[in-house]
Amino acid sequence: MLVGVMQPHGHKLLLCVLVTSSLACRREPAAVTAGPGAGPAPTAPATEPSASAPAPNTPAASRQELRSAVPADINDQFLDASKPADEWSARWEVESREVFACRDAIVAALGLKPGERVADIGTGTGLFLGPLSRAVGDAGKVFAVDIAQKFVDHVQKRAEKEEMPNVVAVLSNERSAALAAASVDVVFLCDTYHHFEYHEDMLRSIHAALRPGGRLVVVDFGRIPGKSREWIIGHVRAGQEVVTAEIEAAGFRFVDEVEVDGFEENYLVRFERR
Repeated sequence: MLVGVMQPHGHKLLLCVLVTSSLACRREPAAVTAGPGAGPAPTAPATEPSASAPAPNTPAASRQELRSAVPADINDQFLDASKPADEWSARWEVESREVFACRDAIVAALGLKPGERVADIGTGTGLFLGPLSRAVGDAGKVFAVDIAQKFVDHVQKRAEKEEMPNVVAVLSNERSAALAAASVDVVFLCDTYHHFEYHEDMLRSIHAALRPGGRLVVVDFGRIPGKSREWIIGHVRAGQEVVTAEIEAAGFRFVDEVEVDGFEENYLVRFERR
């Protein structure tokens, strides 16, 4: 891309700018809009924080220029519409998966109160929607956020089927959670942080979406060379110390690490928005 910028001929420069712009926007659809062939995507009621367009909390001047050092195809299988969400439910929502088996303890660590608003970013098939919905109650709200349209459609249907009217499905993009500024009390990331392709931009977006003093709770795989499985070493970009440092640099204060009974490969850390 940069080679075109260095060309002295204005015609080639224009071509490069157009191509670069196209590539940059490839995975950044407007939030809560339908993908090709999909039906109307869910939208929040008019009284709720609007998620009808990407949140303007990542100014172009401060955007992360280089992609985070994650595997090139780390999110491709989720964005692939040919692989239905139900297949992922069968894979993720099983007792053999650590975070599923420990889901009650994880939700308890969020410290949710009735009436609070929580964003489950990287909600996937929505395995946490039930306990989150019950924790915040009828006066609260759960924003089920995901980068994949198929998961957004899936959690919307799940919320309707399981009668969770306080759940709002939101389509995000690789740089923004697509949540309105100061619209949530808690942001929850479960095995999601290592999938951020632009972690600096996503953290800016999360910081803006949280109300002052809001909480960020992160569950992710511990990446420990010589101890962690080979799959984790190849799949997860950074270890816990690096993740903590990145989050602190984005305007958060480290609060504590919660020991979860049953965790062997994951860790749970809590932060507060400064």
